[in-house]
Amino acid sequence: MKGIVINSTDPTYNLAVEETLFESLSVVGEEYFLLWQNAPSVIVGCHQNTAEEVNEEYVKAHNIPVVRRVTGGGAVYHDLGNLNFSFLRFMEKGEDTSFSRYIMPIVEALKSIGIQAEMSGRNDMLAEGKKFSGNAQKKSGQKLLQHGTLLVSLDTSHLTDILTGNPDKYQSKGIASHKSRVANLIDFVPHISKKELMQKIKTVLMEYLTDEQISLSDELVQKAEKLANTKYRTWEWNFGKSPAFEVKFRKRFAFGAVDFYADINRGQIKNCRFYGDFFTNRDVQGVEKALQNCFFRKEDICKVLSEIKAHEYFVGCGENDLIDFFVDNLIA
Repeated sequence: MKGIVINSTDPTYNLAVEETLFESLSVVGEEYFLLWQNAPSVIVGCHQNTAEEVNEEYVKAHNIPVVRRVTGGGAVYHDLGNLNFSFLRFMEKGEDTSFSRYIMPIVEALKSIGIQAEMSGRNDMLAEGKKFSGNAQKKSGQKLLQHGTLLVSLDTSHLTDILTGNPDKYQSKGIASHKSRVANLIDFVPHISKKELMQKIKTVLMEYLTDEQISLSDELVQKAEKLANTKYRTWEWNFGKSPAFEVKFRKRFAFGAVDFYADINRGQIKNCRFYGDFFTNRDVQGVEKALQNCFFRKEDICKVLSEIKAHEYFVGCGENDLIDFFVDNLIA
């Protein structure tokens, strides 16, 4: 197996490298092992409603990017205390694709440096009963991707703030995250520094799992950068790909309380209604119809509201009141 350490900490680029390499697999037995780290970011599963999984006020205030991956499972927080790994293989037909095939070698590698790791359930790793790793898979024909996390020294103090969505605002048909008791590997080997442990784990994994370490080709880097721009850095992928969900916002203005209800599908507003104790100059159905099929993102909604002068529908509404209402409630 060939090993690659990705030096970038940009989650959009790192996920693009992983996918680009996955798509390049073409020969039976071709196999890669990747190690990579992300700067602070939230990575959501491919079947999740992004808006429901994160605390939008917190990620906006701290400029934390939210990026969708190509595999299932729940939303996770990454920072430089987290080590990500990926296995990519072009399989023979009928080959073993169980999670344990790749989890168990990692367990053994960690045991070799004094961490009493064990596999738990179908796709987790534990130490002393606490989870430090989750894994996910994607299969396409004979191609297999299995990737996961190793919590080495993740800053867990803000996990609840970051990964707690607002159930009063979003009701999704997507897959909600399951919260687990987590621990950092540094907790089990406190006699060395975080930096030393991270490097030690990287070294032992490369030694256990790979025959040689290689670098990314210039061609693959260029393809990955293009994919990052056209997919992983786009609203359409990170937010628009969310499954169908219902949304409700509420705010009390000087001119009255406004409740906004909408059905969102494929990133677009399919149906919406305004309710409240406000007074109107004209039927608010005009605003509702204007928003129908609009993409559920700030720039599109604000453009529609501005073009139709939506504030003129509500008695006493300021020119920017409704625009600010949506800006304050949307992540992107």
